[in-house]
Amino acid sequence: MEDKTKKYRPNVAAIVLSSSYPAKCEIFIASRIDVEDAWQFPQGGIDEGETPNEALFRELEEEIGTNKVDIIAEFPEWVSYDFPPSVASRMAPFDGQTQKYFLVKLHKGAKIDIDTEIPEFSQYKFVKTEKLNDYITFFKRTVYKKVLKYFKQEGYI
Repeated sequence: MEDKTKKYRPNVAAIVLSSSYPAKCEIFIASRIDVEDAWQFPQGGIDEGETPNEALFRELEEEIGTNKVDIIAEFPEWVSYDFPPSVASRMAPFDGQTQKYFLVKLHKGAKIDIDTEIPEFSQYKFVKTEKLNDYITFFKRTVYKKVLKYFKQEGYI
């Protein structure tokens, strides 16, 4: 639940399934350049006048070098989290983010390239859902767990 006394940045996040889905269910995660051992899904802010869907495709292109995906499903609500103190100072004036999550499948033959104009990630990999917590940064685990549980219950992953 979002704290109304705090300011949350509107954001989209993508759970990117490999192009071999559904035969093989592996999810894209990437390691941030600016935070050691902080693996996450691609995500980013929603610009003024932009819809969440527009932001999703723009952010994927900016962060992983491709927006060649199909939307499989959308999490039915917005989820929020607070930034930890180590991140909060860089994200002022926001206290956290409120996010719209999308489950997407990478097109066959789409090329991921994290060496983008303004790189955010140093490396990436596709992992099985049960291995995600081995990598994901601590302050995003609760949100990721909630969203992944929903997509699993709905039969997508």
